[in-house]
Amino acid sequence: MEYSGNPLYRCRNCKNPLALIDDLLSKNFIAKSGKAYMFQHAMNIVLGPKYDKQLITGRYSIADVFCSKCGEELGWKYVQSYDLKNRYKEGKFILEELKMFQEY
Repeated sequence: MEYSGNPLYRCRNCKNPLALIDDLLSKNFIAKSGKAYMFQHAMNIVLGPKYDKQLITGRYSIADVFCSKCGEELGWKYVQSYDLKNRYKEGKFILEELKMFQEY
């Protein structure tokens, strides 16, 4: 899917559009490769099966996120939080900074 219009983030591997800059919620997350960003929505992705995982801020049910074009693992989606104070993360996407680039 080609996209033209608002600035967005693309897969570093294959340039597939992943998320609009307007959907960026935070740049204060940590993932396997380092810095990561939280987005309200993501596009052109495939979700893996959900599983429970203990992360820095608590226990969650998450699903890994992959690029729909090249299959690169990009991050994860919060499916459920087991801690009330982290429920705001449910349904949000975490994409690793090193796996994407910003296009204006």
